[in-house]
Amino acid sequence: MSDSKANIVALMEHLAKVIVEAPDEVFVEPFEENGQTVVELEVAESDVGRLIGRHGRTARSLRTIMNAAALRSRKRYQLEIVE
Repeated sequence: MSDSKANIVALMEHLAKVIVEAPDEVFVEPFEENGQTVVELEVAESDVGRLIGRHGRTARSLRTIMNAAALRSRKRYQLEIVE
């Protein structure tokens, strides 16, 4: 795993653990798909709504932070929240 990918994955994991009530059940799995890195974020079933937020605001904010962090690496990243 490249250094920039590891940093972005660690950033998403840290942010998710801060948001949810069960941080031990946060799992982050990156994989390559169609020339971009997809970061799958899996949380406890009771925390999915908390991670998505009202009208998707929290999820949108997480995606914005991830894309801002990815600008330097010049790679595309996509965040998927697994229910």
